[in-house]
Amino acid sequence: MLLIHNRPGYVDELSEADREALFGAVDSIMKELTETGELLRGEALADPSQSKTVRVRDGVPAITDGPFSEAKEQFAGYLLVECETPERAVEIAASWPDARYFAMEVRPVVHQSGPEA
Repeated sequence: MLLIHNRPGYVDELSEADREALFGAVDSIMKELTETGELLRGEALADPSQSKTVRVRDGVPAITDGPFSEAKEQFAGYLLVECETPERAVEIAASWPDARYFAMEVRPVVHQSGPEA
């Protein structure tokens, strides 16, 4: 899995030419990986301001706005769920065992990309 890290809003700060170059490079890589069969799936996540972090302590869910995990915590995997409401996604995150010891982040997916997209 390749994890993409960037700063929210940075694309909006680029000139139109730089933005076109960036998206052109992404399109080129996606095409190449699709043609070679190496691309399984890709997702863009919503802005971190739409995230919730869920921790369960003593059986009580504590939900905070934003993607705030402890520095010692690391990305360990993901679940992709489709829910009727954001609250349902938070409920699922609160039920996950890791929420009792660490945290679960809930963030909408913006779009999907992959060979079938």
